[in-house]
Amino acid sequence: MILACFCFGIMGVFVKLGSKQFSISELVFYRCIAGLIGIFFAVLLQGKTLKVSFPVFKLHMTRCAAGFIALLLYFYAIVHLALPTAVTLSYTSPLFLTLISIFYLKNNPRPGQVAAILIGFVGVVILLKPTLESSQWLAGLMGLGSGLLSGVAYFNVNKLGQAGEPEWRTVFYFSLVSTLGAALLMALQDAPLTMLNFNNLWIVVGLGVSATIAQLGMTRAYSRGKTLAVASLAYLTVLFATLFAALLWDEQLSWPSYIAMSLIAACGILSSALKKSDYKNASG
Repeated sequence: MILACFCFGIMGVFVKLGSKQFSISELVFYRCIAGLIGIFFAVLLQGKTLKVSFPVFKLHMTRCAAGFIALLLYFYAIVHLALPTAVTLSYTSPLFLTLISIFYLKNNPRPGQVAAILIGFVGVVILLKPTLESSQWLAGLMGLGSGLLSGVAYFNVNKLGQAGEPEWRTVFYFSLVSTLGAALLMALQDAPLTMLNFNNLWIVVGLGVSATIAQLGMTRAYSRGKTLAVASLAYLTVLFATLFAALLWDEQLSWPSYIAMSLIAACGILSSALKKSDYKNASG
């Protein structure tokens, strides 16, 4: 998970660097196609099947749609905000996942869940108000929307896991739909497509490789490790993003912003600690 967080931070750096030459849809396309190619060859070599029942296929498509739009919004936030701020707003997904779980399972929220929601909400308010200028509020809302839709995507990932779907098939369908969706947006964009050359190829390669390693590392961590420990380590992405932003662009945040990041991380860790027991109670 530490490797995954480091690579997610690197991915954010490449998104910010690439935004000077590529559109957001192009960046999403290159981010997703690398993982799609890699997992497609793994499927062929191991003789695995992509066939699923229609109800499970609908779950896959819901997860893919939410995840794809969340990725577009996340990249938009990275391009227009300080890297640590964009990453932190995207990591509000556990806050929204808790809310979605409460409404979907139709249970009265437990005190711990209420505490997590309040902590996360306070963190979001503190992070947005002192950090963003008036011209950056749209990007801030995009980052928050990324967290919301990521929560929807993760909720569907949980349901896919309960249906017995392997992680590799979930990642494959997400990569496929996101690649096709980004390709469609590239075809519809007004600006001409950016041609690859020796001056920008390294950005595309770095983006694809870092994103793929991060995705594989995260998937392995969640499948082999303890959920709470892995979810807690996930917030190292914010730390790495902060370090990279300071070193490369001299981006400095205020102390209230760091306090807000800590509150959002605490919300995520507490939500992860409570989530497993919620699904146990629902299945029982």
